[in-house]
Amino acid sequence: MKKMIVLGALVLSAAAGYAQESRQDVSASVFGLVAPQVHANGPVVMNPTDTLGVLVSYRFLLTPRSGLELNYSFAQNTNYFTGAYGGSQTPVPVHSRQQEISGAYVFGLSFRRYNPFVEAGPAAIIETPILNGTATLDAKRKTNIGGLFGGGLAYEISPSFDIRVEYRGILVKAPAFTSDLTTNRYEVINMPAIGIAYHF
Repeated sequence: MKKMIVLGALVLSAAAGYAQESRQDVSASVFGLVAPQVHANGPVVMNPTDTLGVLVSYRFLLTPRSGLELNYSFAQNTNYFTGAYGGSQTPVPVHSRQQEISGAYVFGLSFRRYNPFVEAGPAAIIETPILNGTATLDAKRKTNIGGLFGGGLAYEISPSFDIRVEYRGILVKAPAFTSDLTTNRYEVINMPAIGIAYHF
């Protein structure tokens, strides 16, 4: 009987300890938006500019090693299209806001202060033309669904804060702002990021 009581106390103590651990965090990061040149089957080529953006994330741990994450990111860049409108080699710029809404499953490990992790999940990319930097007034907003993948390392600087460095990639169809400004190809948007997370 005493063994059962001791065992029960240990189980309850462990459960209480896990319940008191931080199971949620929010993070804010700066990322570099590095998109590749995209060649269509025809003459159209899209050349995006590189830029910086901001990323905010919310993560909830299901277990000490796995969790779910929601992300929102924002950046602005310009996509230059050549070969459009009858094969013209004059670049046609489309200045746009790029927003990401994504969710991911996160698997992580813990080695003292170092916490490596990998993640994957669905993502939506919303491209909204900004007319002050866009040569074509008929450019329309486009939303494409793709997949997020990546991994990184969190370094614990205190029980409540860590520094997070990660690589994020989004596989998605390249934006088609008009019937002429389209490649009908997929691209991988590279988004290396660094930020800070708060655990609660």
